[in-house]
Amino acid sequence: MSAATPIIPYDDLPIGKKEQVRKMFNTIAGRYDFMNRLLTFRIDILWRRKAVGLVKNYPHEQILDIATGTGDFAIELSKLSGARVTAIDIAEKMLEIGRKKVHQKGLSARIEMLEADCENLPFPENTFDIASSAFGVRNFENLQKGLTEMLRVLKPGGRVLILEASEPANMPFKKLYKTYMSKICPAIGGAFSENKAYDYLNRSVAAFPSGKNFESELVKAGFTNSVHIPLSMGVTSIYIAQK
Repeated sequence: MSAATPIIPYDDLPIGKKEQVRKMFNTIAGRYDFMNRLLTFRIDILWRRKAVGLVKNYPHEQILDIATGTGDFAIELSKLSGARVTAIDIAEKMLEIGRKKVHQKGLSARIEMLEADCENLPFPENTFDIASSAFGVRNFENLQKGLTEMLRVLKPGGRVLILEASEPANMPFKKLYKTYMSKICPAIGGAFSENKAYDYLNRSVAAFPSGKNFESELVKAGFTNSVHIPLSMGVTSIYIAQK
């Protein structure tokens, strides 16, 4: 589903989704890592490690991490043997925090962090072995354009690796999850950060075409051999597909 009416953080701002997302993440950058750990009970760390572990047997010398935020997924990916990670995001304040983390961990030779647009990637065709994104693709203004750009810059046979929030299918857990996302997350977000960001989180997850619907989007973009792996009873999903 490429929504005709995009889910946006701010209903009262006359700018497109991409600029709204940039503004939102620049606003919450200082609290972003803290809120991720708080709202996921630190399970987001395990989700990233699980996703990275699934691709260690694929070629992974050159990796592009899209919507890298503060770089947590790029840092995990850089632990793969021989990996060199190019990490991009549109929110400069998120990148500033990410660069500090990379420097503190001594990974500056393995991770380069750049401000760039996922829908207009500044890289030649057939450059990367892996194109990844963790909790970023639902923020794309044009989902298909972002996915086709990922396909373009992958080498033939390369993989896309996407970790993204999803809604669980099974009751009664689905009902509990919806209450948590629609009521508790925005309330906690409002107490520690910007409430609109966590209201947007709930709405963007609900609208995202997860599971087989997202696999269909990957096929539409030109990928093959897609795999969908639900985690934590479907709260999060891993998608892997091939060019």
